[in-house]
Amino acid sequence: MPLKIIGSSHIAKESMEQVERTIRELKPKIVAIELDQKRLHALLSPKQARGPTFKDIGRIGIQGYLFALLGGWMERKLGSQVGVLPGDEMRVAIKVTKEVNAQLALIDQDIEKTLKRLSQGLTWKEKFRFVWDIVVGVVFRKGVEFDLSKVPQEEMIVKLLGEVRHKYPTIYRVLVFERNEHMARVLVHLLKTHPQDIIVAVVGAGHKKEIADLVKKYIKPEEA
Repeated sequence: MPLKIIGSSHIAKESMEQVERTIRELKPKIVAIELDQKRLHALLSPKQARGPTFKDIGRIGIQGYLFALLGGWMERKLGSQVGVLPGDEMRVAIKVTKEVNAQLALIDQDIEKTLKRLSQGLTWKEKFRFVWDIVVGVVFRKGVEFDLSKVPQEEMIVKLLGEVRHKYPTIYRVLVFERNEHMARVLVHLLKTHPQDIIVAVVGAGHKKEIADLVKKYIKPEEA
């Protein structure tokens, strides 16, 4: 199966180097990235870099709006500690994709749909826990047990995902499981429509394993 999945960290220099090296070496026909059209536009537009505005609440809900603001702030704060802007590995992927004349594919679910579903399902218990963990983990720098400049090891990723699943079941379902399903199905479609072409996918490290397993599940043996 001509698919290479890179598990990246959105604030790690190591990810930027790995993404560029892999795309240049494999020279894929398609580079699939963990973005939708709106996030791509925001990533490439400095005016949109701060996330949703107050007028977006009607579409994504107040909880989704606040979650996006807090999540974006957390990524920027952590990224500033290692000198990387959140999403730099995606910017590198886009740049190198053009240089090797590959096709760019956006495989993530529409961000507004994701945030709206989060808004509808998030419990008060999860809201309070999320705010508290941000304050403790980011402001007071407690609980950060790995090098932010590198992609976490598989064991650490499994541990962190397990904690999220336990403490924030809605967040895990909407931000991880449902998006993994969506991205895996898009990748399967790309594999079926480009069976002879090499495809490189760049997704967050926490998505890599489950997406790979889902792709194998949805691809029939004779199509792999």
